[in-house]
Amino acid sequence: MGRMTDTPARWTQATVHPDMWTDPDDDPRNNEGPGPDGELPTLKEVLRDYRLTLLMKCEGLTPEQLARRSVPPSTMSLLGLVRHLAEAERDWRNWISDGEPLPKLYGRRDADFDETVGEQAAVAAAYADLEREQAATDVALDAHPDLGERLGRENVAVRELLVHRIEEYARHCGHADLLRECVDGRVGQ
Repeated sequence: MGRMTDTPARWTQATVHPDMWTDPDDDPRNNEGPGPDGELPTLKEVLRDYRLTLLMKCEGLTPEQLARRSVPPSTMSLLGLVRHLAEAERDWRNWISDGEPLPKLYGRRDADFDETVGEQAAVAAAYADLEREQAATDVALDAHPDLGERLGRENVAVRELLVHRIEEYARHCGHADLLRECVDGRVGQ
């Protein structure tokens, strides 16, 4: 008889490549054929794929599982990551604005992680915040297709902001990999 443990068994939905999150035919990030032409479309596609990756890592979990702090003593959770990236999208608009900064979505610093709760209303609100803030940042940047253009009080180049957004999502998708595995054992890139 095996030893009982609270650690979930590792598993994946993928059947074609067992190290993948899902099978290629089911992966919304699957980009068969040549990639986009040009730097701006390439950056936008990579950002889109990381955004989808974060959502995929969160799918199929209960509100309680999404809010679980899986790697103590860290306050990080999958729901906290969703909230954090909504907060980051809003903050990036502050970088490129000449106006008054937008207020923090969740109040004080780190409230995006510290104040997560495993309730359906909180999960729905976090996803709505993320979608709204992503769209608003996309619209703000779409008005500036020149990647070398410098914007805002910080004089940030559009290219720099796009690359920073990709880097932030990529780093947090790595966190999401580990958090998800701790929640229910699901693995895959």
